[in-house]
Amino acid sequence: MGLDMIRKAFRNAALAAALAAGASANAAYDVDILPPASPIAQQIYDLHWAIMWVCIVIFFLVFGAMFYSILKHRKSVGAKAAHFHENTTVEVIWTVIPFLILVGMAYPATKTVLDMKDASNPDLTIKVTAFQWAWEYDYLQDGVKFNSLLATPRSQIEEWERKGEQKNPHYLLEVDKPMVVPAGKKVRLLITSNDVIHGWYVPQLGINQYGIPGFVKDTWFKADKPGLYRGQCSQICGKEHGYMPIVVVAKAPEEYAAWVKEQKANSPQAAAPAQVAVAAAAPAAAEDPNKKWSLDELKAAGEKVYAANCAACHQPTGKGMPPAFPALDGSKVVNGPKAAQLALVLGGKQGTAMASFARLSDSELAGVITYTRNSWGNKTGEAIQPAEVKAARK
Repeated sequence: MGLDMIRKAFRNAALAAALAAGASANAAYDVDILPPASPIAQQIYDLHWAIMWVCIVIFFLVFGAMFYSILKHRKSVGAKAAHFHENTTVEVIWTVIPFLILVGMAYPATKTVLDMKDASNPDLTIKVTAFQWAWEYDYLQDGVKFNSLLATPRSQIEEWERKGEQKNPHYLLEVDKPMVVPAGKKVRLLITSNDVIHGWYVPQLGINQYGIPGFVKDTWFKADKPGLYRGQCSQICGKEHGYMPIVVVAKAPEEYAAWVKEQKANSPQAAAPAQVAVAAAAPAAAEDPNKKWSLDELKAAGEKVYAANCAACHQPTGKGMPPAFPALDGSKVVNGPKAAQLALVLGGKQGTAMASFARLSDSELAGVITYTRNSWGNKTGEAIQPAEVKAARK
C-alpha cells in the first residue's frame, strides 16, 4: 500500500467516525496538514510525515515486543522468570538506538529551521506591523502601504440580541485588502507590533512569526505558484484576536507589476510615513490636509473609519462595554475640548485597552473624531479639520 493510499485511508476513517457521530457530511475531516505552497512549507510537510512514520514504527516495535513477551513468557505456559541484575549489552543497545533515532530526526529538522531563518537575498521586502486588530503592509521597494482589515460584516458576527446573518464561505478569514506578492519570488517579511505580541501565521506558506513590540523579526516565503492563501493571528492579542485574518494573494510577476502600478495610481499618499490607506474610509481628495471639509462630509467619512477601527470595542451604538471599553455616547472626553480627544486618539492611554491610532491618516482621524462628537447623543456641532490633526502630530 502506497503512502497516498494510507493517508486516504486515514481521512476516510476519520470521516466515517464523524458521520457515525452525527456530524455533517459537508464538513472537512482531513487527517493532514494543509497542502504546502512554498519550499519551506514542503519541508515542514515532509518532516511531519517522516517523523510520524518513525513514531508509528517505534510504536509497533515496542508494543509488539511487549505483547509478544506477555503472551510467550506467561506462567500458564511454563515460563520461568530470569533472575539477573544489570546487563551492559542491553543497556548500551537501548541507549545507542534511541540516540541514533533522535539524531536521524534532528538533522532534517535542524536543516529546515536554518532554511526558515535564511531571509538573505530577497526579491521583495515587506514590513508587517501588527495592531489591535489589523495588519499594516509596507512594501519598502515598491512604495505601497495599506492596512488589511477583517472584511466579514459585523452583522454576521454579533449575536447578542438575535441570530446573526448567514455566514460567508470564508467567515472570519476574509480581508478588505490582501497582501499581494509575485509568485516564484523570494519575499522577505520584517514583522513587528505596535502594541502587544501578535503572530503572523500562514500555514500553507510555512510561516508563523511573532510580532513583538520594540523588535523587528524577519522571515521569508516563496509562493510556488499563483493562488490565495489564508491565515490568522496565532497569538492571543486581546478581545478581537479572532478577527485578525491574513490573506496572501500570489500573482504572476507581470500581474504583480500591474497591481503595484494600480496601487500607486489610486493611493498617491501610500508611501508617506504618516499616511495609511484604509479601504473605503474616505475619498482620495481627503488626503489634502489644507482642504476644508463640511461637518456632514467629515461625519460620512468618519462613520466608515469608526466601523472599521472603533466599533468592535465601543460598539456601533457608542455605548461601549464598560469598564474595559467606556461609552463614547455622553463621554466627557468626546464632548470636551477637541484637543484633549485628539491627544488621546493619537497617543492612546497607558494601562488601558485604548491604543494609539496615529497610524491613520490626518483626514481619517479628522473624520472619525468629528463623527464621534456629533453622533448618538453627542451634539457638539464641532468639526475637526485634517490640518488640525496634522498640527497635533508635531
